[in-house]
Amino acid sequence: MLDETRQEAAMTGNGAVRQRMTIHGALGVPSFLPWVKRHAARLGLEPAIVQADAACVMLDLDGDAALIDMLEVGCSLGPFEAWVETIERRPIDPPAA
Repeated sequence: MLDETRQEAAMTGNGAVRQRMTIHGALGVPSFLPWVKRHAARLGLEPAIVQADAACVMLDLDGDAALIDMLEVGCSLGPFEAWVETIERRPIDPPAA
């Protein structure tokens, strides 16, 4: 998935992309969503939460592709109480003007 992100960034001429990240696993612990928001903020990203339940967290992200890559790696590693099975990313279209 990281290679597709870099290709998308290259096509736009900068690192800015708009993507939906879908995280699957055992995510029902109270610490998971605040953890994701806190780490996204540290990277300068503001996630828009689309869905959040015990098995799936879906968020939309706008930002530098490399920073979204870092968030993906971070989400795959923590927090300790959660178990992340898979993370999927796909580009989303910018909002209509």
